[in-house]
Amino acid sequence: MTNHLKRYFAPKTWKIKRKCMKYITKPSPGTHKIGMSMPINVILRDILEYASTNKEVKFILSNKNILVDGKRRKDYRFPVGLFDVLSLSDIDEHFRVILNKKGKLAVIKIGKEESKTKLCKITGKKAVRKKIQLSMNDGKNTLVDKSEVKVGDSVLIALGDKITIKDSIKLDKNTSIYLTGGKHIGHTGKVQDIEGKRIIYKTEKGDVFETLKKYALAIGKDKPVISIAE
Repeated sequence: MTNHLKRYFAPKTWKIKRKCMKYITKPSPGTHKIGMSMPINVILRDILEYASTNKEVKFILSNKNILVDGKRRKDYRFPVGLFDVLSLSDIDEHFRVILNKKGKLAVIKIGKEESKTKLCKITGKKAVRKKIQLSMNDGKNTLVDKSEVKVGDSVLIALGDKITIKDSIKLDKNTSIYLTGGKHIGHTGKVQDIEGKRIIYKTEKGDVFETLKKYALAIGKDKPVISIAE
């Protein structure tokens, strides 16, 4: 299997130049879908422009502390996905991957304190050894004694060797949501009603739209609990 793919066929969510070179790095298999993540190589070279060649990226990864969600990564193809935190420890710079209002994956700069937290959507919940296992959209899992969090809700976690839930956000009426798919991908709104698998939400401009529940990610009540603006 090749480690590269043609730029022309790269996901539309990748904010890259399509005609400068024929190929671009293909991300390693991971917990994020290819359309919701980009390889570290692409972020450091094409987005942040901290390197100009693959060789330079590999040198940086081998000799510098490049962290994704608090863990050092050396694979230049490692996928960095939606809401993941990329930290360049040696120069004390931290970034979060978001979707902009054009539906493209973008990287925004965040503070050191915010880089210690991440917002995740609960995708699974089950009983395991007298505890509750919560599965998240980025592949993370954690065991808790009890939890009122439901599938579809979001949790704010502290990044580290052990996952700690700092706060939870229910996907309910008047909750602020972030759209991860559909026609208005990357936009935000406030839930007006939930009907089965569909959500009615209102935008900041007052327009009312409908989307699938699976595309809605709860980000807070009155305002987002993390930075999401480009």
